[in-house]
Amino acid sequence: MTHPALRPLAVLVLLLALAGCAGRAMVALVPDALGTGASETVLVASTRVFENGDWGSDRLEGLSFVGFDVNIPPDREPGQVEPARDGRIPDPTEDFLVTRAEALDGPSAFRTTLQRELATRPANEREVMVFIHGFNNTFADGLYRTAQIRHDFDIPGVAVHYAWPSAGNALGYAYDRDSALFARDGLETLLREIAASGSNRIVLVAHSLGSSVTMEALRQLRIGGRDDVISRISGVILMSPDVDIDLFRSQAMRIDPLPQPFVIFTSQRDRALRISAAITGQRSRLGNLGTVEDVADLNVTLIDISEFQSGARDGLNHFTAANSPAMIQLLQQVAAVDLSLQGDATQNLGILPGTVLTVRNATQIFLQPLVPR
Repeated sequence: MTHPALRPLAVLVLLLALAGCAGRAMVALVPDALGTGASETVLVASTRVFENGDWGSDRLEGLSFVGFDVNIPPDREPGQVEPARDGRIPDPTEDFLVTRAEALDGPSAFRTTLQRELATRPANEREVMVFIHGFNNTFADGLYRTAQIRHDFDIPGVAVHYAWPSAGNALGYAYDRDSALFARDGLETLLREIAASGSNRIVLVAHSLGSSVTMEALRQLRIGGRDDVISRISGVILMSPDVDIDLFRSQAMRIDPLPQPFVIFTSQRDRALRISAAITGQRSRLGNLGTVEDVADLNVTLIDISEFQSGARDGLNHFTAANSPAMIQLLQQVAAVDLSLQGDATQNLGILPGTVLTVRNATQIFLQPLVPR
């Protein structure tokens, strides 16, 4: 008989194992697929070891840099990411895959490439979006998700992915939590390199355990006196953050003032965070916080998306903000929200359909799906 304290972990392992039974995403290089669908350039900084032709889960001291062109297949539902997978031939009309991969020889080559990409864009679109993936992600998972977010939300500027060494395994939660701490130095270094490239606007988009990596990196930048880097961060977006609430408060107060706007997507339907909270003996995690009261003294905006359902492949409702077709439709139709959330987040997001609640320094918005006309 399973010990009661282990039941939440057993349930989580079962659900994630079932979700991943179709074979893991892989970086499939198919140059001939160019032109089949939309193409998104993604620059990657990674603290994963590259060996045997792939980026695994082993931890790399330092950073490696790679540039990719990702093919996004036509006729897909917004939010859907169907990656090329082990055990089947990639189909560019249905699968996310890579048409170009270029190893970049160190930080200098990364800065040069980033500067070149920024120079091809209008002056008002020379920002950098950095996506930090979450638990149980392979290198390919994070790469394709970065391209999907950039494409579906039509985010201006250059997409950069920080690939930290997740085990990419449903049994690897403890490993991933340790890796999240290991990865904070790499993200701090990446942000310094982006700032050195000349970009004045950096938007951080983190999911799940990636939110912990992000908060730790920001904390280290503040402690290290790198206000010059933090001042270039024009927005932070935490999607379903798997972070202890007390820890988040401690991090936020050390970072103070937080980059603005600082937006947290939460959901009461997030089963992964519900299980994570049970494992840690807490009532909730930051990403399924039900009330703004616990963070009311912080300058943050909570967006409650409990009324939205995740995409078909997200049975845990753990990535609704990026893979729910209804959520994407909503944010696409509101000009004030381009995931850079320029200006006053409270003012911009207040025009979205839903209820707005302000408590002291924090704002909570309970979003509602658009009503068909």
